[in-house]
Amino acid sequence: MLKKVAILGSTGSIGIQSLAVCRAMGYRITALTANRSVDLLEEQVRAFRPSYAVLADESAAQELARRLADLPVKVLGGEKGVCQVAALPENDIVLNAVVGIAGLRPTVAALEAGRDLALANKESLVAGGRLVTDLARKKRARILPVDSEHSAIFQCLGGFEGRNPPHKLLLTASGGPFFGKTREELQQVSALDALAHPNWEMGAKITIDSATLMNKGLEVIEAVRLFGVPPERIEIIVQRESIIHSAVEFADGSVIAQMGVPDMKIPIQYALTYPKRLPCEVPRLSLTEIGRLTFYKPDCETFECLGACLEAIRRDGLYPALVNGANEQAVKLFLAGKISFLQIGVLVRRVLNEINCAKEHYDLEDVFQVDRMARDFVLREAAK
Repeated sequence: MLKKVAILGSTGSIGIQSLAVCRAMGYRITALTANRSVDLLEEQVRAFRPSYAVLADESAAQELARRLADLPVKVLGGEKGVCQVAALPENDIVLNAVVGIAGLRPTVAALEAGRDLALANKESLVAGGRLVTDLARKKRARILPVDSEHSAIFQCLGGFEGRNPPHKLLLTASGGPFFGKTREELQQVSALDALAHPNWEMGAKITIDSATLMNKGLEVIEAVRLFGVPPERIEIIVQRESIIHSAVEFADGSVIAQMGVPDMKIPIQYALTYPKRLPCEVPRLSLTEIGRLTFYKPDCETFECLGACLEAIRRDGLYPALVNGANEQAVKLFLAGKISFLQIGVLVRRVLNEINCAKEHYDLEDVFQVDRMARDFVLREAAK
């Protein structure tokens, strides 16, 4: 049976690649959503003919509705529209590729409706934490990871986590464009420098996060949520060639790794076709052509964002949401040329040190309140 898929964030890098995978699989697209990219979303709707199209920006949604008046597609606007299509009863699976904490409410909407979720929006698990994983268990909905590292761990576990629990997760990192650089060398790097990732093609925000190593810190938090492993049993390893996407060490000392070319179509397709493996339109891995694989420890002192994330998950609760919100705001300021590259880490660390958000029991509104607190703090500090 061909699946019916809703893609949230279809105009971003992951969304575009997800559409390519769905086309190759012959899957039907039920809904497409984006933030405000009217031109590209119109093009996608005409190509894939979903029943729904949504733009989070209300005025952009009105323009899209005008342009698509000749098609039998329902155009919605705003966050409510995104959540509405995430919960459609006809969805077999929802792929959430929305960038940032904006993806949290649609994640909750999909899980509340009992839909399986292919999750590329790591902030849903970072900020939402146990609220998201508890909801998935309650509704018996599967969360299938799309991040290459978490997909790799999921594949290495083979669906037998209960019978063979992992002793340690080995989470790999490319090291980004600034691997081996000192703080002095990073003083004057530009956004253009930070966007030049050596191995992966990604959107701007995640590429900056890769350069600061914030992305790896967020992935540690995500791994804690997905696999129930405490942070002290997750080891980050810089694997410069991005061939080993992550690995799992078991109680007997055996280590199983997942390898492949650095192409996001592989984890996207596995999340959509799980448990089946089907042919994928990507180059095949040749280890003899690669020649060698290298491994290094991460530099938590130079790249302060990583250390801040590790401290946040040790504190747990709302602290991961706090550092995530601070980082999202700081990255926006960096891309706008208002702060330096190193100030991203300084601001994220300062938020963690100066805002107390310890709370044993919390709900979704608490998460968004902490997110706003973090953003406001970063804006005030940056203005100084």
